[in-house]
Amino acid sequence: MCQSNAYFIQNGREELFLEDVVLIKPEGEKILLEGLFGEQELVDAEIKVIDLLNHKIILDKKE
Repeated sequence: MCQSNAYFIQNGREELFLEDVVLIKPEGEKILLEGLFGEQELVDAEIKVIDLLNHKIILDKKE
């Protein structure tokens, strides 16, 4: 499988936000994340890192 987990940076640490992300799509100033089972999250964040080898998407919330 090719899904990854999405994390937010909180207090200098990675906090799990959404597991098994299969789609990342820009929606204006926000990012739409979709999980393996169809769950969707629209977040006001920017992508810091997409690490495909380690199946991680690192996001930083916009202020």
